[in-house]
Amino acid sequence: MWKRALDRAGVREPRLRRDYTEQRRAVRRFATAEYAAARVLLPAALLPHVVAAVAFMHDTDDRIDRGTPDERAAALVEWDGLVRGALADGDSDLPVLRCLARTAEHRPEVRAHVDAFLRGCAREAAWRTLADDRELERYVREYSLPALMLTACLLAPGDPSARTAFTEGCHLLIRAMQRIDFLEDLSEDVRAGRPGVPVDAVARHGADLTRPGPALGRLVGEQADRAAADLAAAAPLPALVVPPYRPFVRALVGVQRLRLDAVRRAGASLATRPSGPSAPAAALLLLREAARRPRR
Repeated sequence: MWKRALDRAGVREPRLRRDYTEQRRAVRRFATAEYAAARVLLPAALLPHVVAAVAFMHDTDDRIDRGTPDERAAALVEWDGLVRGALADGDSDLPVLRCLARTAEHRPEVRAHVDAFLRGCAREAAWRTLADDRELERYVREYSLPALMLTACLLAPGDPSARTAFTEGCHLLIRAMQRIDFLEDLSEDVRAGRPGVPVDAVARHGADLTRPGPALGRLVGEQADRAAADLAAAAPLPALVVPPYRPFVRALVGVQRLRLDAVRRAGASLATRPSGPSAPAAALLLLREAARRPRR
């Protein structure tokens, strides 16, 4: 199937086929459920471009997420130059950027979202804590949403008004996803000195992020409720894309609900261990959406 997907995406040069295959392996490792959904539910011609966009986003995040704020800022400046050079030249020494450049050639709308994402990376590289929900919203608007749109733009409707509604739905979805991320990774983020749960919420509950307890349980419940509200508001999102993409978008939203369920079950234990979606439940969701795919 993967070779057919490369053929249909117009990726025929041997080196580029190896590059895309390398990115596919990376995406499959760090986003297993999401990759499985894309592989099974998206049209084959779109899959390599989704892989390229997700791999680029992850590579960028990894490069600017290590070291001191000054080191992260310097890494971003260097990476920004490499990315823009690859898009200008259509080539790079790095496989991930060669794939990005080819995808941007086939899908020019990606370029604008790469630019927005790179600008938002300055916030990702600089933040240490998020004071309140207003600061979390700025983080989502400036960084998380542009990161999601690297991929989501490939699914966006052509009609301008529908595209506006689609982007707002993506905003609601990624705000929920970001809250879930910060809860899932709480123990790791605290050890790194960058917890993403808003500081005012921690103070309001009197929670200790380093150890389980009732206060932390109440904090997790509150943040999970806010993520759930955004997921509910994002429910119309699948109806905004063309029918071949709807099973994938439904599955993406459904996986977030599974992640949220796992967070609620973990509760205060998130201070000591991460959580994740149930593998059997994710597989069942994928099978259900595969059965709903329109005939192609």
